[in-house]
Parts: sequence; C-alpha cells; structure tokens
Amino acid sequence: MHSDAAAVNFQLNSHLSTLANIHKIYHTLNRLNLTEDVGQDDHQTGSLRSCSSSDCFSKVMPPRKKRRPAAGDDLSAKKSRHDGMYRKYDSTRIKAEEEEVFSSKRCLEWFYEYAGTDDIVGPEGMEKFCEDIGVEPENVVMLVLAWKLDAQNMGYFTLQEWLKGMTSLQCDTTEKLRNSLDYLRSLLNEPTNFKLIYRYAFDFAREKDQRSLDINTAKCMLGLLLGKAWSLFPVFHQFLEQSKYKVINKDQWCNVLEFSRTINLDLSNYDEDGACNYLISPQGQCCWMSLWNGIKENR
Repeated sequence: MHSDAAAVNFQLNSHLSTLANIHKIYHTLNRLNLTEDVGQDDHQTGSLRSCSSSDCFSKVMPPRKKRRPAAGDDLSAKKSRHDGMYRKYDSTRIKAEEEEVFSSKRCLEWFYEYAGTDDIVGPEGMEKFCEDIGVEPENVVMLVLAWKLDAQNMGYFTLQEWLKGMTSLQCDTTEKLRNSLDYLRSLLNEPTNFKLIYRYAFDFAREKDQRSLDINTAKCMLGLLLGKAWSLFPVFHQFLEQSKYKVINKDQWCNVLEFSRTINLDLSNYDEDGACNYLISPQGQCCWMSLWNGIKENR
C-alpha cells in the first residue's frame, strides 16, 4: 500500500511539473505576442495551440530591411556608367579619325565607282562624277582638278592619275572632294598657279597628234580661263570670230595671257613693235600683230 501511494504521488508531481513548464512557455510566448487566439474550451482544459515553426520564425524576427547602397557602391556604379560612355565616345572618335585619314584603299574603291571594270574613267563615268561632286563638266574647277591629277586627255582620268592626284589632295571620298572645291578655285587667284594651269590647258585640250589647238576649242578654253578675268576678252573673242585663224599654236596661246596681263584696258601702252606682237602663225604669216590691231579697231 505504501509503495502504491508513493508511485501515485510521483506521477502526480511529474504531471504538475509538466503543466507548470507548459504554462511558463505559454506566458513567455504570450508576452512576445506569438500565441494564437485560443477558444473557450482550450482555456478550460489548459491546452495550448501550437504554431508552425515558419509562422513562429516570421513573428519572432522583424522584417528585413533593404540594404542601402554604400558610398563605394555608388562610385562603382557611376564609374561603370562613365566607362561605358567613354568607350562609346572613344569608338566614335576613332571611327571619325579613321575616316578623316586618307586611305588608298578607299580612294581605289571610289575610283572604280566611275571606272567600272576598266582602269580609266571615261565620258559616262566623268558625267556621273561631275554630278556627284555638284559641278558642271565645263566648270573651270574641273580644269583645275585635271591639272592637279596631271590628266593627259580631256574627259578621261586614268587610275594612276586618279591615285596620284587624289593622294596629293588627300581626298578619298566624294564628300572630301566637295569640301576641297573652294581650295581648287582659289588656285586660280594666285598668278603663278594660274599661269601653270593656263599653260597646262593648251596641252590638255589639244588633239595629241596635233601641235596646235583648233580655233573653236581655243576660244572655249580661253573663255573658260580669261572670260571673267580679262575685261578686254569680249573684244578679243569677237576678233577671233571674225579672223581666218583655224588653229593657235602654243606660243600664240601663251602670248594671249601675257597680253592680258600687261596691256592697259585703254591700250595706252600697246606697242606694235613689242616682242609679243611678232609671232609666226602655223601658216607662216607674221600676223599676230594684226590681232592686237583688230582689238583696237573693234573698241
């Protein structure tokens, strides 16, 4: 009997200790607001509704705040953006510099846009070329360009002439040549260059099997070169129209330029005995002086 009573007391004490521990845990959770509402029956029986581990964890731990970027992170991000912008700018700059630098390969490709499968730009290609650069074929700037290329035949540019001349001008695209047209025109304003271009024009325009220039071609070329620069040219041109000249040789051609530069507009310093007035025509006539007399008679 005594041993049975001791066993009952031990079990009772064990249950009471367990209940006490449960109440302590409940009150602790209640202070932390982690308990769920319990029904009337649960309070009467002293039972505790448990919560899942994930729910309890979410209630115990405060919400995680987003980490503010540190100052170093901002600098790194800005540096990355700046590096990207610089690389983009740098690649654009390098491309622009490459396009600005003369390229023989690009110049060659440009040539064949007009030459086709040949190694020479002919009349059809020349027409398209003039259209692309925005000038008429009879514009004096085309004569200056031909002089720069040292072209040998009117209306034609060979591959060698093209590469040599365009390299001298540092032009390998249509746009670059367009931008150089004013420079080419300005060469006509410099007396030495004008004289070189004027002399070149005679050989450029004449038939290569002829030593003289036919009168019609001569009148066109003289008008191109002197029409706006020499006030007496209209009178001189009228004299040529009325004359019986069929050709003009190179000495006569050069003499016209000398006359235009040295004789006053009123012909007050015109000397019939001057050396420039005694040039022998292809027909062997000493008649160059009559040309100047013709000018005076037509004034």
